[in-house]
Amino acid sequence: MLQFILKRLGLALLVAFTVSFISFSLLFLSGDPAAALAGETASGEDIEALRRLYGFDRPMLVQYGEWLFSALQGDFGESYYFRLPVASLIADRLSVTMTLGVCGIIFALLTAVPLGVIAAIRPNSIIDRVALFISVAGQAMPSFWFGLILIVVFAIQLGWLPPSGTDTWRHFILPTIVLGYYAMPAIMRLTRAGMLDVLNSDYIRTARAKGANETRVLFRHALRNAIIPVVSLAAVQMGFMLGGSIVVESIFALHGAGYLAWESIARNDLPTVQALILIFSMFYIVFTFLADVLNAWLDPRMRSS
Repeated sequence: MLQFILKRLGLALLVAFTVSFISFSLLFLSGDPAAALAGETASGEDIEALRRLYGFDRPMLVQYGEWLFSALQGDFGESYYFRLPVASLIADRLSVTMTLGVCGIIFALLTAVPLGVIAAIRPNSIIDRVALFISVAGQAMPSFWFGLILIVVFAIQLGWLPPSGTDTWRHFILPTIVLGYYAMPAIMRLTRAGMLDVLNSDYIRTARAKGANETRVLFRHALRNAIIPVVSLAAVQMGFMLGGSIVVESIFALHGAGYLAWESIARNDLPTVQALILIFSMFYIVFTFLADVLNAWLDPRMRSS
C-alpha cells in the first residue's frame, strides 16, 4: 500500500512539473509577450524596453527556472493588468470557485446516484430511459449553451433567480446546476453499471433467499458496494469541475478564479494566466491522486500488501 502511494505521488509530481513547463512554454511560443503587452501602436523601442523590463530578453529556460523557484514559495509575480501580487489576487477569487465546485459535485451526486440506482433496479423501464436520455444529453450539450438557456428561462422570462453575481446563495443556483450537470452522466452510468453488477452477484441472491428485506438488500448490501467506484469518480470529477469552471463563471459573471482566467487571457496578463493554469492543473492532479489512494484503500488486496 505504501509503495503504491509513493509511486502515485511521484507520478503526480512529475505530471505537475510537466504541466508547469508546457504551460509556461506555450505562452511564450504563442508570440512575443512584450509586443502583446505594448499594443499594436507601440514602437520598436517601446517593445524592446518592455522586453528588458520584464526579463523577456533572457533565455526561456532561465525565465522558467526563476518562475518555478518563486512559484514553489508561493510567489507568482505581479499582475501586469491589476498591478497586484498574483498570489493574493487568486486567493481573493478562489473561494467563489471552490464554493461553486463543492455545490456542483453535491448536486451531481444527489441527482445522479438516485437516478442510477432506480435505473438499475428497473432496467429498460421509463426511468431507465429517462436516465439514459439525461446521460446522453449531458455529454452532448455544451455547458455555455445550457447556461444561457437557464438564464433565459429562469432569470429573464420567469424572474425566479438572478442571472449573475455572487451576492446571495440564490446567485449560485443556476451555475451549480450547469456545472453539476457536467458530472452527472459519468456518475449516473457508473452507479447503474455497479448496481446491475452487484444485484446479479451470489451474495445478493443468498440474502434474498434468506428472506431479507428488499430495502435492506438494496441499500445496505448492494449500494454500499456499488458506490465505492462512484466516490473515486466523484473525486476526479471534482478536479475537472474546478478546472472547467472558467466557462460557467464567465457566463454567470461569477468573479472567481475561472472568471479571473478569462479576464487575464483577454488582457495578456501572463503571470496570472501562468499561475491559474498551474493551479487548475493541480486541482485535477490532487483529486486524481486522492481517488487512486481511495481506490487502493478500499481494495482489500491493496490494503494487505
